[in-house]
Amino acid sequence: MPVESLFTFLFASVLLALVPGPDNIFVLTQAALYGRKEGIQVTLGLCTGLVVHTSAVALGVAAIFQASTVAFTGLKVIGAVYLLYLAWQAFTASASLLEDGKSNKLSGLQLYRRGIIMNVTNPKVSIFFLAFLPQFAIPENGPVAQQMFMLGALFILVTLVVFGGIALLAGTLGACLKRSPRVQNYLNRIAGIVFIGLAMKIFTANKGV
Repeated sequence: MPVESLFTFLFASVLLALVPGPDNIFVLTQAALYGRKEGIQVTLGLCTGLVVHTSAVALGVAAIFQASTVAFTGLKVIGAVYLLYLAWQAFTASASLLEDGKSNKLSGLQLYRRGIIMNVTNPKVSIFFLAFLPQFAIPENGPVAQQMFMLGALFILVTLVVFGGIALLAGTLGACLKRSPRVQNYLNRIAGIVFIGLAMKIFTANKGV
């Protein structure tokens, strides 16, 4: 890939990672609720989901979601229902556990899994990759599928850095705020509202990028 194209791709990837969307808002809320390390674990899950989307684009599977309304609708319904489930968990979480010396925290594996499910069940990501990555793949430079995997890997690396920064900042702020059980309850309610908003955003999404 020409150096100019590479820098253009990296610059565009950074901007796209910074634009408020379901994934970075998800990282922000989870890090604020559970902590910096936990936010990083969610980020790793989201990036693993991007590996799935990259593979789907490179192997031609992502085109199914662009061509099939049934497949697109089915996947977004699954994603919306999962977010509503997370909203219910947030609304029913109790800060009283903090007062008892217990922990409201989820395990690293649970948070990692949340990130994967959140990303994989959003068909808009596959369609976005299907529109974005091919713009930088040049057939004269070699097999297009290999270029797609390379571009996807660069995008994932950028996402890891940007989302990781969001996780660290939100986790630090959350650690200061949630020392009070009352504030913890407020954070849980805010997270629940955010999850409902994200669920509605995914459920009402269309196949346009």
